[in-house]
Amino acid sequence: MTKNQGKLHGLWRAVRIGGAALAATLALGLAAPDMVWAQEAATVEAPAPEAEAVVVEEVVEEVAAAPELAVDKGDVAWMLISTVIVLLMIIPGLALFYGGLVRAKNMVSILSQVFVVTAIGMVMWLLVGYSLAFTDGGGLNRFVGGLSKAFLTGVDTSTLVETFSVGVAIPELVFVAFQMTFACITAALVLGGVAERVKFSTIVVFSILWPVVVYYPMAHMVWWWGGPLMASDPANAEAVAAGAGLIWSFGALDFAGGTVVHINSGVAALVGAILLGARTGYRKEPMPPHNLTFTVIGSGLLWVGWVGFNAGSNLESNAYAALALINTFVAPAGAALSWMLTEWLTKGKPSLLGLASGAVAGLVAVTPAAGFAGPVGALILGLVAGPICLFACSALKSWLKYDDSLDVFGIHGIGGIVGAIGTGIVVNPAFGGAGIVDYAAGGVAIYPGIVPQVIAQAKGVLVTLAWSGIGSLIVWVIARGLTGGRVSKETESEGVDYAEHGEVAYHS
Repeated sequence: MTKNQGKLHGLWRAVRIGGAALAATLALGLAAPDMVWAQEAATVEAPAPEAEAVVVEEVVEEVAAAPELAVDKGDVAWMLISTVIVLLMIIPGLALFYGGLVRAKNMVSILSQVFVVTAIGMVMWLLVGYSLAFTDGGGLNRFVGGLSKAFLTGVDTSTLVETFSVGVAIPELVFVAFQMTFACITAALVLGGVAERVKFSTIVVFSILWPVVVYYPMAHMVWWWGGPLMASDPANAEAVAAGAGLIWSFGALDFAGGTVVHINSGVAALVGAILLGARTGYRKEPMPPHNLTFTVIGSGLLWVGWVGFNAGSNLESNAYAALALINTFVAPAGAALSWMLTEWLTKGKPSLLGLASGAVAGLVAVTPAAGFAGPVGALILGLVAGPICLFACSALKSWLKYDDSLDVFGIHGIGGIVGAIGTGIVVNPAFGGAGIVDYAAGGVAIYPGIVPQVIAQAKGVLVTLAWSGIGSLIVWVIARGLTGGRVSKETESEGVDYAEHGEVAYHS
């Protein structure tokens, strides 16, 4: 039930039965990839008899002043489709992408880990995740939400979530499911950093604790604010700023999760890789991908699903969704080409793995800018991200000697930083960007300038690096302490599949 519907319902009951009018208490909570917000369900209480006339009068005035939230079936259909194809990114997309990159003896292991992290992620999101990410956190509101919607309390087929446009909404259950997939894929991305030596039990513990300590607070800090309806009144400016998550309050932009998903998972993967140590034989023996066909199929599914990831983050089926869609085409194309050309020039041959890795790097880089950059700006982001991520995955990793098995930090961490900082530039309308919506000025596009916006983006990146680094270290230490962390050298040598799961992917 929306805020206005709850109050109208209370007034109607007061008129019909001559009883006490119902007062609505509603906490508006905002959220979604970059500029999205969740709305609390209305809680209706009967007023004291002596306050009855006053309450009715207040309800009438508020109903008259506040617009109704409208739900469009086209928006709902688009969000349902987007949610499904984001799930496609994880299973089978990410599972096959990672599966092809590991050695054949560890195929079942990585597939099982992606699957269990997704399943646990969905359950945890329903129990506490959605509430911690997308409700008011009281005294801790800058950092994390509360538990008012734990177990989806108050969320049903009548509750709505406001979208980017004033007065436009979608069913809250759709928003819950859409954001659920984000929580799942972020934790699953981390697995690539510790692949081929981590215990399955360690991953189970990690997938329960890490979202609570790191992901849910990060989602709250980036995407929680007062929403367009509240922000459209200049008188609410201070309240909107005071009630927003920490990174949102900086003015940092993140349309679909450059900080929340990619930098966050990249840092967690790096911390896990360093804490667990390198694979046996790392840098001494070759460890090539066992099936590039699977990897390319997986990268293709990731690319398709990423359209839902980015364009779906708009929450409406309109021109901004179209902008995010085309940007999700051109940025990975540019990154695939620039990665390939750099590799061709430096190593003498253009590799298929390089093309696939470059495309993913471009998808990562454009994620925070998807609904802000113009297509040319998105292309430039991709072209820049390709060589930088290639450097991170080769020279940087070699110099620092850490074993990030599937280059999660090199692609998602570094690519996420490039995209987050670059968003502050490509959002500029002078460069073809869409600008930042000023709701108080009637929805016009504004831009504070390159320096202020880039500083805001950089502050968001620094908070993400610190929060994910410290939080991930705590979680990995706990998970390793409870389970041992990594398999024995004998198991690692023979392959994790049979020792951990009693089955193998291939039978010769």
